[in-house]
Amino acid sequence: MTNLIIRPATIDDTGLIFQFIMDLATYENLEKEVVATEATLRESLFGDTPQAEVLIAEHQGKPVGFALFFHNFSTFLGRRGLYLEDLFVIPEARGIGAGKALLSALAKIARERGCGRMEWWVLDWNKPSIDFYKSLGAVPMDEWTVFRLTGDDLNRLADG
Repeated sequence: MTNLIIRPATIDDTGLIFQFIMDLATYENLEKEVVATEATLRESLFGDTPQAEVLIAEHQGKPVGFALFFHNFSTFLGRRGLYLEDLFVIPEARGIGAGKALLSALAKIARERGCGRMEWWVLDWNKPSIDFYKSLGAVPMDEWTVFRLTGDDLNRLADG
């Protein structure tokens, strides 16, 4: 799409990334789950040991979306993978190809870095996203159940 660029985020984008995260949380009805701040994002994304990377989609010079990703590892493949934590395009820019452009850029990064796969989660109720991902050839992993430990439960396990 003309006038659509995908670029790596810089430290100057920290506030924008935080706003996109809040917009995504609002869309997913998960605002109360967000405990990140601009300061924690700045350190995690651009500090001495970056934990993740971000791509920004811009249309006609205006930021319209982002993708936050990091690498995981597959013991079965014996190589790393690319894990997409968040993908978000502002509602007024949906349909212009920004989501597909972000995913295409991620696929190129995965290929260039020798990743064996690219993965992400999507909420069960998010049919528009599920249909979009399927149209790209993505396959839902229905036989897997995600488990999570947080807060007191995580601390209790850590304490043995």
